Amino acid sequence: MSPYVAEFFGTLLLILLGGGVNAAVSLRKSKSENGGWLMITIGWGLAVMLAIYAVGNVSGAHLNPAVTIALAMNGSFAPDLILWYILAQFGGAIVGATLVWLHYLPHWKETADPGVKLGVFCNAPAIRNVFANLISEVIATMVLIMALLFIGANEFTKGLNPIVVGLLIISIGLSLGGTTGFAINPARDLGPRIAHFVLPIHGKGKSDWSYAWIPVIGPVIGGILGALLYRTLFV
Repeated sequence: MSPYVAEFFGTLLLILLGGGVNAAVSLRKSKSENGGWLMITIGWGLAVMLAIYAVGNVSGAHLNPAVTIALAMNGSFAPDLILWYILAQFGGAIVGATLVWLHYLPHWKETADPGVKLGVFCNAPAIRNVFANLISEVIATMVLIMALLFIGANEFTKGLNPIVVGLLIISIGLSLGGTTGFAINPARDLGPRIAHFVLPIHGKGKSDWSYAWIPVIGPVIGGILGALLYRTLFV
């Protein structure tokens, strides 16, 4: 398997399982409807963990353009591969979101609120405030990148790293995710948002493009800051 196929498949798996828990909690007549924020954060943490186990030994399991850019800045990833990794990540995110739509196909009609349907695919802020929402994504992604670099600098029992990263995602979600839903990943938000825009989802509303730049730019800025802070303070 090429690293690009691995990034595509790993991101697909991430979005299928992460978007899947969003759908399970949000859509009407799901058996886990109203499962709550804890269920969502655990679901996303497990999704990240399984995706890393699936492709980590092939591509490094970036699964996130912010991670790819940050690792290149940190000198641990070849800059000429950035574009191809990011394209693979976005492609996998779009296909993963499409599979979530197919898996929950009867539930879209049962769910009346277009905003709830959109929330299965992408993020929306609890309180809409451009500056505050952007800062939230910057801070959460900065923590993500610095923590990933901390984890990489330590020796764990073989095979343990994906579990630690999954717990990291749960921690970020619980502590910092209540403001914007913690995209911390441009592909995780924009890829499924594109799928929402294109797919014939029953009763869907608009895809909220006016907000879409925040979960893209915020994580990129946060990733760059995280890499710079790590290099400045710890290397």
